[in-house]
This record gives sequence, C-alpha cells and structure tokens, in this order.
Amino acid sequence: MLTQSVCQGEGGDFETSLSGIRDIFDSETWYQRRLRVVSESQEHLQRRLTSRQLAMIAIGSAIGVGLFLGSTVTIRLAGPGVIVTYAIGALIALVMAYALAEMAVVHPQAGSFGVYAERYLSPWFGFIVRATYAFIQILAIGAEVTAVAIYFAFWFPAVPRWPWVALVSLLLIAINTAKVSRFGEVEYWFALIKVAAILAFIAVGLALVVGLGPVPAAGLRNLTAAPGGFLPNGWRGVWLALTLVITSYMGVEVVAVTAGEAEHPETSIPRAMRTMVLRLIIFYLGAISVMLLMTPWNRIGEAGGGITGSPFVRAFAAVGIPFAAGVMNLVVISAALSSANSNLYLTTRMLYSLSRSGYAPPWLSNLSRAGVPLAAVAVASAGMGAAILLAIYAPSRAFLSLYGTAVAGMLFIWIVILLTFLRFRRAIGPAGAARLPIRLPAHRTAAVFGIVMLIAIVATTFAVEGLEYSVVGFLPFLAAMSLVYAVRARVAGEARMSR
Repeated sequence: MLTQSVCQGEGGDFETSLSGIRDIFDSETWYQRRLRVVSESQEHLQRRLTSRQLAMIAIGSAIGVGLFLGSTVTIRLAGPGVIVTYAIGALIALVMAYALAEMAVVHPQAGSFGVYAERYLSPWFGFIVRATYAFIQILAIGAEVTAVAIYFAFWFPAVPRWPWVALVSLLLIAINTAKVSRFGEVEYWFALIKVAAILAFIAVGLALVVGLGPVPAAGLRNLTAAPGGFLPNGWRGVWLALTLVITSYMGVEVVAVTAGEAEHPETSIPRAMRTMVLRLIIFYLGAISVMLLMTPWNRIGEAGGGITGSPFVRAFAAVGIPFAAGVMNLVVISAALSSANSNLYLTTRMLYSLSRSGYAPPWLSNLSRAGVPLAAVAVASAGMGAAILLAIYAPSRAFLSLYGTAVAGMLFIWIVILLTFLRFRRAIGPAGAARLPIRLPAHRTAAVFGIVMLIAIVATTFAVEGLEYSVVGFLPFLAAMSLVYAVRARVAGEARMSR
C-alpha cells in the first residue's frame, strides 16, 4: 500500500537553477520563499480554497459521468469482471495522484503540471500539456452537461435535451464567475451530496443483497448467475473496459491545479490528495460491486453505440423499490453538475496559465474584481455550446462523441505527467525527496509501471466501440498545437533579436 512521510519541508528559492536544487531544500525558509515567489507570479489569483474544499473539489471532479454514466459501457464490455478493472484503474490513479502531489507542494501554481512539464521537460511539453488539458476539459464539460440532459429524460422523455443543456450551462457559468471562495463552497456542497448519496447507495444496496428489503436476498448470485458468469467476455473484456474506467479516475489532477489558490498548500495538498484517493477507491469499487450484486449485469449494461441512462438508476428500477430510481436519478444529476462545475474551474485556470506564460492572448488572464478570469470562463464554456448543438442534431451519440474525443488527450497528459515526475525526482535528489511532506514509494518503478500501462491503454482504444477514433482525432490537434507553438516561439525569438 502506498504510504507517505509527514515531514517538514524546508528550503530555499525554486527560481534558482536546477543544478542547485538539492541545496535549496536545506534552507530554513524553503516553503515560505517558494510561496512568496508563486504569489507574485499569480497576479491576484486569491488563495481562498481551504483543505476541506480542496478535497471535495477533487472528488467532485473525479466522481462524475465516468462512473454514473460511462459505467453502462464498461459493464457491457466486462460484465461483473469490471470490478477487477476498477481495481487496476485505482492502482494507476494512486501512482498519478502521489506523483502530482509531490510536485504540487514544491510548485503550488495555477497551470500545475503544465508548468512542471515546462520546467523539467521542455517549453514545448509545457505548452502542449496546458493546451491539451484546456481542450479536453472543454469537451468533457460538454459531455457532462449532456449527461444531465440524458438524466432528465428519465422524468421528461418527451422534452428535447438541448433546453436542459442550455439551462445547466447558464447555472455553471454563474457559479464560476463568483469569487473563488464562493465557488469552493458551492462545489463543496455539490460534492458532499454526491459522497453522501454514494454511501447511501452502498448501504441500501448491501441491505437488499442480504435480504433486508422487499426483494429476496441475492447474495453473490448475480456475479456469476448471468450468462457468461463473472467474466462473460473473458479477460479481454476486463482489459477493454479499462480504456473507459481509467477516465473515471481522471480528475485526481484537480488538487494540483487548485494549488495556486489553496491556503497553506504545503499541508492542504497532501491532506486533500490522501483523502481523495482513499475515498475514490472506496466509492468506485464499493458502488460498482454493490450495483452488480443487486442486479444481473446484462440488465444494466447497455448495448449499442448510444447511451440512454445511468446503470445506477436502472439497478434500482430493476429491484422495484418505489421512488428509489427517481431519487437515484436526482443524485446522478447532482453528480454531473458537480463534475462539470469542477472541470469548468480547471479549464479556466489552465487557460489563465497559458495566457500568463505568453502562449495565449493576454486578455485571457484579465481578472475581475473578484479575482476571476472572466474571459477564460467564457472560452472554457465553448464545450457547453458544442453540447447544445450536438443535443439538437445528434442527441443519441452526443455523450460518446464528446467524451471519447477527450480520452486520448487525457491519456497523453497522464503519460507526460509521469515523465515529468521522473525528471522532477532526479532534479531534487534523495535529500530533497526526503523532505517532501508526501512521497511515492518506489517512485521510479511505480512511474514506469504507470507509463507502460497508459501506453497499452492508448493502443487498446482502437478496439473499443466509440473510442476507435480517439487517437486519430487527437493527433491533428497535437500537430496543430505544435505548429502554434513553433510560430509563437519564432515570433518571440525575433522580438528578442530586435531588441
């Protein structure tokens, strides 16, 4: 099991060269000086997010449509074996979370892993990672508001989806243009409702499984009694499902992104990361296991290219408890709102970081009196506009169209983060690592394991319906952003030569 060492991080100024980084950690004012430097570079982004808000924002971002809606596809692919898939995904997510937390306490900046990649790999990586993250989060926001519209169809099947998408989009924009402390509080309660609902789902589901309800006890029967048993599609199905299951964990990086506005990041980031990772494993494995114990997998997994509802709602509908399905539908709506809300925040801060670094127009980093980059919020909302159009012209495939396109980009980012982490550890050396308040044990082996697994998942997307064009669709974007970077670098170089 991953453990951590709670040490007092102390040192010097991280604006010095990497060659002196080991000496930096020996200075008595390492955190204080680093926070001062970062504060000056943030240009009025306000440190108003508390530890409890950080933890809940991270959970709000991570627990969303990947679990509550995307699991309808993963269950179809793996059957009850999807439990094993979620366990594998949790292991990869643990490596990613701890690697990010290490870097975030040293560099608590908006832009987070984009800044880390620029510092430890190259400026190209720094730009590409931030641009890719902003792009795929814009798409993910569109997928999440589309999910809300799908959920509302449970109650209002005759109402088109696009009005729901538009209404939810306006609500999210209003929340994200408020002060960051107000955003943090709203997201805290959004995520708290989600957490409480998942715990209630697990408790009620277990009660039904053992016979404490209106239906006979199912025990473990549903895991093996349906056609195909526990592994209806074999281990191949378990692996194929990982291409979507891993996206359920994508959101752990939110703690690093919020570091630029976190109070006392040297303590709040490690605490938030540890809390979030533990809860994610319990929630994901617990919720999926209980759902499959309650109902045969072939009654909740959805075939075909479209997605029409949450398997969690279908699970309660199948057991016949009055109003239970409706209550669960309300829960998954709040979950999608929470995830979309967090991701809109993340995208806004990544666009802000790109602008502050000179890779995006300067007006994207203009702040309101409340300390919010309003222009960046507007650009980040583009995915919701795309979701409205897809809800009008292609409602049955809108979710997978948006969600699938984002998968390859997110896998690319996670690979780059782990490569950055390896360079980061080499730069700070054993002495520096010993002073970190949170550490990844066997860091080199763990990071290489994560990279190999992620590359294998990328290769597997070609064999999964709905994801077969994810990599193909991402490559032109990568080429286009590389061209933008090259042009920008050339212009900047000519400007320096003319001075």
